Amino acid sequence: MEKETEYFAGIAKIPYLPDGGARDVMCFKHYNAEEVLMGRKMEDWLRFSVCYWHSFCGTGTDPFGFPTHHRPWNQGSPMEAAKKRLHAAFEFFSKLGVKYYTFHDRDMAPEGLTLEETNWNLDEMTDLALQLQNQTGVKVLWVTCNLFAHPRYMNGAATNPDCHVLAYAGAQVKKGLDIAKKLGAENFVFWGGREGFHSIHNTHVAAELRHMAVFFKMAVKYKEKIGLKCQFLIEPKPKEPCKHQYDYDAMSVIGFLKHYDLDSHFKLNIEPNHTTLAGHSYEHDVVMASAFGMLGSVDSNTGAPDLGWDTDQFPMDIRNTTLVMKTIIEQGGLQPGGLNFDAKVRRESPDLEDLFIAHIAAMDAFSRGLRNAVRIIEEGTMSSMVMERYSSFRHGIGQKVEDGSASLEEMEDFVKQHGEPKVTSGKQEKYEAIFNHYI
Repeated sequence: MEKETEYFAGIAKIPYLPDGGARDVMCFKHYNAEEVLMGRKMEDWLRFSVCYWHSFCGTGTDPFGFPTHHRPWNQGSPMEAAKKRLHAAFEFFSKLGVKYYTFHDRDMAPEGLTLEETNWNLDEMTDLALQLQNQTGVKVLWVTCNLFAHPRYMNGAATNPDCHVLAYAGAQVKKGLDIAKKLGAENFVFWGGREGFHSIHNTHVAAELRHMAVFFKMAVKYKEKIGLKCQFLIEPKPKEPCKHQYDYDAMSVIGFLKHYDLDSHFKLNIEPNHTTLAGHSYEHDVVMASAFGMLGSVDSNTGAPDLGWDTDQFPMDIRNTTLVMKTIIEQGGLQPGGLNFDAKVRRESPDLEDLFIAHIAAMDAFSRGLRNAVRIIEEGTMSSMVMERYSSFRHGIGQKVEDGSASLEEMEDFVKQHGEPKVTSGKQEKYEAIFNHYI
């Protein structure tokens, strides 16, 4: 295949046109990469990334229908198609104007008949990826290994009851870490797609959790051995495909990491669509992970709550993006993580321009969220109200509770001296009204 092949003919680099009209969907109206907000460029606050699997490997299939996305790059032998796909992807990254992409090892290169053949395929494809990275300046936000699609992983990978399968997963992750170093990946993600169970009757939960912890510790040791300088991330998900997955939500993962003394080596990659599947609000796991200093990156998508499954839609709700960006600003940014669009155009959106329209709209939605969050933080109205609500912890017995020096005896003495507390309003409606002022 010639390098000059243009897959998105007729589409130029997407411009910033803040005065664009309602029908102008092939331009950014809010994302201005170079604009400085709170001392940092917009592109550095947002760190947008395009995911390889949905955008370039996806075909529009679902459990009830055949492919609807017939991409020109998915033609030829497996390796020929892989090379076409990679060229198409970098053309897209460059025209969209993003600096990062993410991929699974099996997205980049097809699996061979043996591990050796598979690794050869991956070596050849990542040689080409490195060449294209150097030509375009686009970087890898994170790499991950697909430890869930192949039949060998039908009972899990790191939690599989057969150690032979666990060993294969270990060999695959070893190669994945080598590739991450080769391509200069800034993060490496572990998503336990089948690390869980469907029936408790045939599952030794304690053993599986212990084996998964050992698996992560082996990865940490190998990362240190090869001098890989990247952040390790775990991505929570409550269900799908397993009835119950061990990485159910942010707090489940944080508890697991702390229990097995892994919390200093890992942070979390939060996907809000997964958060809502766990029964939480959109921003919940982003906020909870950040509260523990464990928010490392965000897979920026959304779901359809009325469907109840992982629909991986592009995020368009400004309320949601504002809440996420407020949390990100308050923790000082996401670097070396970012906002990765783990989202797919709808089955009913097969046109090539739909890939651009979806990403542009989502990038604008997060840009609007960023601007809103900056106003909320700079004006300080809501933060001052929150500080006042907790003001009793800044002096006296409250200060002793805050610094951990209080005792139950002191609690009793305080109540005897001051009597019944005066209950104050939480002013929830007032906070919501003020928040809406910024949307």
